Amino acid sequence: MSRDYYKVLGVPRDASDDDIKKAFRQKAKQYHPDANPEDSGAEARFKELNEAYEVLSDEEKRAAYHQFGKDWQQYQNFNGQHPFSSRGDVPFTDMSDVFESFFSGAGGRRGGGFHNRADFPRAGRDIEQDVHISLREAYEGTQRVVSKEGRDITVRIPRGAATGAKVRLAGEGQPGYNGGGNGHLYLVVQVAKDANFERKDDDLHVDVKVDAVTAMLGGEVEVPTLARPLRTRIRAGTQSGQKLRLTGKGMPKLRKGNEFGDLYARVMITVPTQLDAEQRKRAEALRDSLR
Repeated sequence: MSRDYYKVLGVPRDASDDDIKKAFRQKAKQYHPDANPEDSGAEARFKELNEAYEVLSDEEKRAAYHQFGKDWQQYQNFNGQHPFSSRGDVPFTDMSDVFESFFSGAGGRRGGGFHNRADFPRAGRDIEQDVHISLREAYEGTQRVVSKEGRDITVRIPRGAATGAKVRLAGEGQPGYNGGGNGHLYLVVQVAKDANFERKDDDLHVDVKVDAVTAMLGGEVEVPTLARPLRTRIRAGTQSGQKLRLTGKGMPKLRKGNEFGDLYARVMITVPTQLDAEQRKRAEALRDSLR
């Protein structure tokens, strides 16, 4: 197969195992021949998906694919089983001995240049590490210092980062083998819950207290945002639980310049807990007039 396995599944090269599995399931469902009985190319696409998933879901095959690209199968053949055998279950404990019998000279010296599995360059393993930030830090962007082998690395966490977002530190993972490149270190963002704001994707939700009279007559109320409080008008007859939408006052969208989500302020109508005699008399008069 000559196509890029990552493009086949529609995932980036640093996709996690869960991302690869999720992408495969979605596309397999979409392109399954049973779901496309009139599409003659569905079966070929389905086989292509299976081949891509078989490689990228296997740690060893994926590493070989990263190292050798389209020649990964040749690597697999020379390291997994005898390349000239018609059976896959023939045991060989030392592949170098096998290749010597085909490629060495009369003196028994190795001439073909083949090596056993341990001689091939292999990329180091990737590492994941959680990093905890507040919602305000996610709104503004922040930094963290990561200690690695006696070194302090300052890492920028971009604004708009959500729980599960990953920041890659290239080459800071496990060391490679026999000249293979180092793996990467991924900082997995964990955004703490906020006492006032609830985040849903790029939108924010917040409760706003409104007194009963303002809710009945309409007027201005103050709405908190992560930037600064804003005043907005509400209509007369606003009901408790009704939501006010403040466009563009939510979270910044990750790596999308100055685009922001929206802020939804849920009205929570409040009533006074104590009334003096005159206030009570007027409240009763209002109640009776509304019946």
